[in-house]
Amino acid sequence: MSLSLVNTAVHSRSLFVCLVLVAGFSALSGRLIYVQWIDRDLSARKAEVSRTTKKVLPGLFGFIVDRNKEIMAGNLPSTTIIADKFHLRDANVAARGVAFAELLGTEEWIYGSEEERDRLVRRRARRLSEEMPVGELLDKYIEHVIPITARALGVHSADLQTRLTIKADDVIVAKNLREHEADEIEETLQENYIMGFRFEKSVRRWYPNSESATHTTGIVNHKGVGQFGIEKTFRKFLRGKDGYLISRKDRSGLVLLTGGGVLKPPRSGLDVKLSLDLTIQGIVEEELDAGLEEFESRRGAVVMLDPKTGDVLAIASRPHFDLNLREGLSETGMHYAVQAIYEPGSTFKLVATAAALDLGLMSPYTKINCYRGYMSMGSWGVRDHHSYGWLTLEQVLSKSSNTGAYGIARKVGSKRFMEYLYAFGFMKKTGIALSGEQRGLLTNPENAVDFSRMSFGYGVSVTPLQIACAYAAIANDGVRMKPRLVQALLAADGTEVQSFPPEEVERVVSRSTAKQMRGALATVVNAKGTGKRAIVPGFIVCGKTGTARIVRDGNYLKDRYAVSFVGFLPRDNPAFVCMVVIDDPLTKKVKLGGGTVAAPIYQRIATRTAAYMNLTPTEPIERDEALVAVDP
Repeated sequence: MSLSLVNTAVHSRSLFVCLVLVAGFSALSGRLIYVQWIDRDLSARKAEVSRTTKKVLPGLFGFIVDRNKEIMAGNLPSTTIIADKFHLRDANVAARGVAFAELLGTEEWIYGSEEERDRLVRRRARRLSEEMPVGELLDKYIEHVIPITARALGVHSADLQTRLTIKADDVIVAKNLREHEADEIEETLQENYIMGFRFEKSVRRWYPNSESATHTTGIVNHKGVGQFGIEKTFRKFLRGKDGYLISRKDRSGLVLLTGGGVLKPPRSGLDVKLSLDLTIQGIVEEELDAGLEEFESRRGAVVMLDPKTGDVLAIASRPHFDLNLREGLSETGMHYAVQAIYEPGSTFKLVATAAALDLGLMSPYTKINCYRGYMSMGSWGVRDHHSYGWLTLEQVLSKSSNTGAYGIARKVGSKRFMEYLYAFGFMKKTGIALSGEQRGLLTNPENAVDFSRMSFGYGVSVTPLQIACAYAAIANDGVRMKPRLVQALLAADGTEVQSFPPEEVERVVSRSTAKQMRGALATVVNAKGTGKRAIVPGFIVCGKTGTARIVRDGNYLKDRYAVSFVGFLPRDNPAFVCMVVIDDPLTKKVKLGGGTVAAPIYQRIATRTAAYMNLTPTEPIERDEALVAVDP
């Protein structure tokens, strides 16, 4: 190859390389001009965003309190720690951390003041940034971060290192920390010049009495949204509104004291004041649990109302759960008192007897033929649990005769019977401030067989709350009240924002009929009545027992019952109505029935509640009864 050809090739290659370099530098210059002048504002905004943080200031939930303002649901400050990989990979942040690690233990560090130590760190960090490759600097920083942070969090270093390898800019390394725990960790990291972890404050719902009134109180999910109970019904009032604090930081993650931070204060939710009395609620739940254990049952409910106002003084369902632990909700989450429907049995005889009295068809002493235990209606009939002849209306209730109840219902007639049934509140929701309430089920009242069964509590399904409300109407001189669970909404300082006054639904029977019914129901709770185990010393108790066979797959089970007792005292000025229902008791200690299982539970609840309310006895207390009254 000639020398001229070689020179030409070298010249061409040199020219090409020069052109490439010129083009590259031109492009770089163009980019710099674009960034500095054309895209100046956008670049500034990006830089600003990278050094701007928005800290959420959680709005507190409103409290749920009982009628005496005892807290049922409150707040627990909680912190989540998040590894911010943007800052963990920041060379300036790393340089400060590594500088601290190198200086720690040196003589100048040990004897240096706070200001001198800060100067030492800044000086050493600058030198490290200039002399050490970025990759090596970041590796050394992570070596410094992992063991100290892991110890502070109470985890193994390997576990923390694994978490930090997750492909995400933000990684949660700890959550649901108590406030003091988070503060201690944050202080440890700051002392060791470890940046790159965010401490996000939030508020968790906390229930001081976590096994009391569980279904009624309800819970919130991880986002703070109420799922059931009062937490759901009043969630828009209870839920606070978050605020925020926007602040600027330098590249090391330190907050700048100037620079126009923005603060929007959080807003707390309203408190919800319930009608419940936690002392009475405690009595109810203790005795319900004891009764379920004694009579070998898992399911049951108690409802206690103030008949004059409709206030729900206590309401409990079993099985239940722990509000803080929330285990087994699928099996225990149903609020039996308002969501379970069952055939009530003889407590439903209230409808026929009250209707007959109110229509003037009978008096409490009018007699009706009970047909010696079986009323034949041709191809079908009504069977009684005992052979009775002629009984008065009062005796039909006190002895709980099925044939007598059907005879009374026939006098009333199916059309008028249904009018009273609806007036007492059956087959419709009571309107209590809880989700999932059931309205009940009904067979065909125009069918003679169905109507006969309905008269003594079969062929009709109701909730325990509906039964309690119906009897409360009799206790309240014939006026049915809407069950009031929430009395008011309160501001954080206790100021009443909105009240929910007692609400009259309708007059069911006349005042005189209600008085006659109270007299008749009082005969149930005496030495000869089916409710004798519900006697409360010092008071005349009005009440009714109920026993109904349980249906499974369309068939009635043998010797399996839902048993109940509903009653109120004192007779002439009732202070409370209490409904007890126990589902499927399996005990062999007593013959299963409302009078043997539910009535004793009522008796214990009513005795303790009357003492708590300081009710004045209306009847003389015999010596042996007095001992019973004070026996814990």
